[in-house]
Amino acid sequence: MAEKVQDTFEKYRETQSYKEAILSTANTLQLSKASVTSYLPYQKGVYFPSTADKEKISVGAERQRRYRAIRKLRSEPTEEHLWETVLLYCGVQFKTYSGLPFTYEIRKGRSGEYTKELWIDRRGKSKSLAWSSVLLALGNIKKVGEVVERPKALSDIRGVTYIYGMFYRFGLIDVPKEVKEKKNDRGNKKQKKGREDMLEENIKFFRRL
Repeated sequence: MAEKVQDTFEKYRETQSYKEAILSTANTLQLSKASVTSYLPYQKGVYFPSTADKEKISVGAERQRRYRAIRKLRSEPTEEHLWETVLLYCGVQFKTYSGLPFTYEIRKGRSGEYTKELWIDRRGKSKSLAWSSVLLALGNIKKVGEVVERPKALSDIRGVTYIYGMFYRFGLIDVPKEVKEKKNDRGNKKQKKGREDMLEENIKFFRRL
C-alpha cells in the first residue's frame, strides 16, 4: 500500500503542488489525507504566518488552524469569527439535513478581496448563497450547541439546508439523533464502497504479477 500511495503521489506531483498531489492521491485511492501523508516519507515543513494561504501550509497545520477558529467561534459567535471559519472550510465536505454531501467556495473579486457570497457545489452544479442569509441564520441561534430540529428552524430562507449542515460541522448547533444516523450511514456506505474498490484493484494488481 505504501508503494502504491507513493507511486500515485509522485505521478500527481509532476504537475501539481505538494498539497494538491496529496488530495488527488487520496481521492484516487479512496483514502483520507492523513492516511496518504502517513505513507509518504517525512518532510520537514516550513513555518508560515497565520495569514498564509492554506495551499502553502501542511494538512496538520490547516487542521490546527480550523480547530482554533472553531473554538473562537463557539465561545464568541460573531460575524468576524464566523467569516474566518467559513474561509478556512472552503472545499471541505459538509452534509445537508438529509445527508447529501456538498462543498462550497468563495471567489475573489477584481480587487483580489473575497466576495461575501458562497458558491455551493452540489452534484457538479453551483448555486450561490448570500452571506446575509448566513448571518440571518446565525442570529436565530438561541444557544450555541443547542439541538435544532430542522433547517427551517434557523430561518425560512433559500439555501438554509446548507447553512444547517455548516453550522452543525462548526459546532454552533446540534442535530437530532436520527439526523446524525442518516449522515453517518451515508458516510459508512461511501467508505465501504471505497474499500471494496481498493480491494478489487489490489486483486487485479496481484493477478498481473
